[in-house]
Amino acid sequence: MSEKNYMLAVDQSTSGTKALLFDRAGALIARKDLPHRQIINEIGWVEHDPMEIYHNTIQVLQDVVRESGVPKEEIAGLGISNQRETAMVWSKETGLPVYNAVVWQCARGAALCERLEQEGHAAAVKAATGLNLSPYFSAAKIAWVLQWLQEQNQAGKTGTTNKVDGKTLCAGTMDSWLVYKLTGGERFQTDYSNASRTQLFNIHTLSWDEELCRIFGVPKESLAAVTDSNGDYGYTDLEGFFSEPIPIRGVFGDSHGALYGQGCHKVGMIKTTYGTGSSVMMNIGEKPIVSEHGAVTSLAYGLSGKVSYVLEGNINYTGATIKWLAEDVGLIGSSKESEEWALKANPEDHTYLVPAFTGLGAPYFDSQAEGTICGMTRMTGKAELVRAAVDSIAYQITDILKVMEEDSNITVQELRVDGGPTGNQYLMQFQSDIAGIPVRVPQMEELSGIGAAYAAGIALGLYEESVFDRPAKAYYKPKLSAKDVEKKRDGWKRAVAAARGRMS
Repeated sequence: MSEKNYMLAVDQSTSGTKALLFDRAGALIARKDLPHRQIINEIGWVEHDPMEIYHNTIQVLQDVVRESGVPKEEIAGLGISNQRETAMVWSKETGLPVYNAVVWQCARGAALCERLEQEGHAAAVKAATGLNLSPYFSAAKIAWVLQWLQEQNQAGKTGTTNKVDGKTLCAGTMDSWLVYKLTGGERFQTDYSNASRTQLFNIHTLSWDEELCRIFGVPKESLAAVTDSNGDYGYTDLEGFFSEPIPIRGVFGDSHGALYGQGCHKVGMIKTTYGTGSSVMMNIGEKPIVSEHGAVTSLAYGLSGKVSYVLEGNINYTGATIKWLAEDVGLIGSSKESEEWALKANPEDHTYLVPAFTGLGAPYFDSQAEGTICGMTRMTGKAELVRAAVDSIAYQITDILKVMEEDSNITVQELRVDGGPTGNQYLMQFQSDIAGIPVRVPQMEELSGIGAAYAAGIALGLYEESVFDRPAKAYYKPKLSAKDVEKKRDGWKRAVAAARGRMS
């Protein structure tokens, strides 16, 4: 066992950066947050300043230790979880970004993906990566930055140090940037979970795919070394904060960190993260399964020389639907009121809301679908509309659960959940009812950071596997009859069909 008693983690998310401090029992004892700017232009492209994020990372990690009162020499190590797919390019000579980070939400790579699809590359991309060809993933974002840099060079606007090749540039995801900066440029590494979401990594050969690098125009030499999620990522002193540098031993994409932090380590175990959107992940073990019904295949993580795979489905609008009701429609004062109003709704009302504001994600992948409200009567009012919005979250997640059961031939026994909306007891009970399985809410909320911290702590001898054995904060079991569930799901399917049938 480690002689030290505390573990640090940083959860670098889309909206901000959180530092988390855990004790020897694995309990969260301190947290510090800093937001960063969302740089959005007039056509909706979304960027982050990588240097701002790095400075925030240093600040929150230093602050959480200072304010906790924990002696610095008691910190065993650091784990990192990060926003996935967000990508950037930086100079090997200066260690500085050549452009802002292009955020996962940004679709500026759409034209490139359309061209690659027209050239017939979509099937090869899916076969190698398990992912549908899309600007959502990192490859098209990196390609866009490299093309921009090439154009700047040709116009004489950049120096020769920014030559577009693998000898002068690093291209990677947020985890690789943080590892690079935290180690003073000594380590340029990523983990299997993040690599598998770039659309440049072959999930069968477990290596960067030369053909994909060629068609996207990304030099293979500019990409990071791929390491186990609990591997050796070097040491950091947090800009001189520690007199003795601490090891970085846990790196996960945020959703993968949550899967690991939820204890979903066995085949068939499944978790959902409820946030702005939602990520549903099923552990499918050591061999990949190609989805035939709308999920994608990724690597869950690599641990101690062994990789695990997942089926995943991503939904665009879950928590964001309730935020829309509050901030744009003004139907409720805040998202927290949604539970109260949903409980007031008439049980006989059968209004459905399909939040296809920017099309539908998994398992439909229909970018032309439009948001729809249907099934209203003269008796439908505020409470019924709010409930329909809340219900849409559970319906969308259940759609993905059923697809994953079909693809994997595994019957899901329990859904483990995390994220802010899990505090809505109405939603959690309805999720259990409509999916027909128990729903388990953990005691601690920061599952992405927990996954990174526990992996690092186990690697360093601070924790044992039993650290995952924690009682649930809440446990919901199905109450609706099979007949009522079938009736409700049939109504939802008709509403989705209506949303998809209103294509212009």
